[in-house]
Amino acid sequence: MKNLKDYLVPTITLFVICLVATALLGLTNQVTAPIIEQLAIETEIKSRQVVFADAKSFGEAEILEDGTSVVAALDESGNTIGHVVVNTAKGYGGDISVMTGVDAEGKVTGVNILSHAETAGLGAKAAEQDFRDRFVGLVMGITVSKDKAGDNSIDAITGATITSRAVTEAVNAAIEAAGGADNG
Repeated sequence: MKNLKDYLVPTITLFVICLVATALLGLTNQVTAPIIEQLAIETEIKSRQVVFADAKSFGEAEILEDGTSVVAALDESGNTIGHVVVNTAKGYGGDISVMTGVDAEGKVTGVNILSHAETAGLGAKAAEQDFRDRFVGLVMGITVSKDKAGDNSIDAITGATITSRAVTEAVNAAIEAAGGADNG
């Protein structure tokens, strides 16, 4: 027959192991959290510079009611020269998160796909530089063409028209949000 000691020793041992593991995890988090936060900030700034290369710095993010993030792109004197907007649109495979740079005249300076769940080999091509560059220089009211793009339209990705339209929708919404940021 087992006595109290046979139950108590393993229980206390397990408790001490859990306590030590918890303390070590807490210490690790305390040490790494500032580093992870700094890397996230640096990554975000680099992403913004991809879509708005002329900006020397960026303002604070303003979050709109729909979750869209709008950040002022600033020149070396701190003057606003445009905006960087992050928003989402519904693609074929799910939400597509898009970062768009828009200059003071409402022209797209760059587009970056931050995340997507589109079909590999088709809709996933939206993340490729060739597709993203199609938006540079365009203004509000961008359309998608299956045949031949016009003045303010882009050629759809072959086999991924839904994805092409979703990214275009996000870019048009970003242009609108950037214009609204100046006024609001």
